[in-house]
Amino acid sequence: MNAPDRYERFVIPEGTKKVSYERDTKILNAASFTIEREDHTIGNILRMQLHKDPNVLFAGYKLSHPLEYKIIVRIHTTSQSSPMQAYNQSINDLDRELDHLKNAFEAEMAKFSKDC
Repeated sequence: MNAPDRYERFVIPEGTKKVSYERDTKILNAASFTIEREDHTIGNILRMQLHKDPNVLFAGYKLSHPLEYKIIVRIHTTSQSSPMQAYNQSINDLDRELDHLKNAFEAEMAKFSKDC
């Protein structure tokens, strides 16, 4: 079969950065972020979080090819923010949301364990 080995979906090759940043030379306040070893799961969550930011004019992602395990996230912001600031803020917001979800889940599990 021509499919790559399964571990290639998760293991980042030595010397490769997890996230790379490239400014758009044609559009002001626009950039692309290439995120290695991720797929639609992270791409869609990040895109939706970026859409919550009022300074983000456009946020989208694509998988360059089904057998390449990376996504490309494009961000275009207003002059009040930069794509890097919007990306970092979205990652931090998602981190806080996931911490809240984890804490709420653990609290409910603790309640359930006491009742049993």
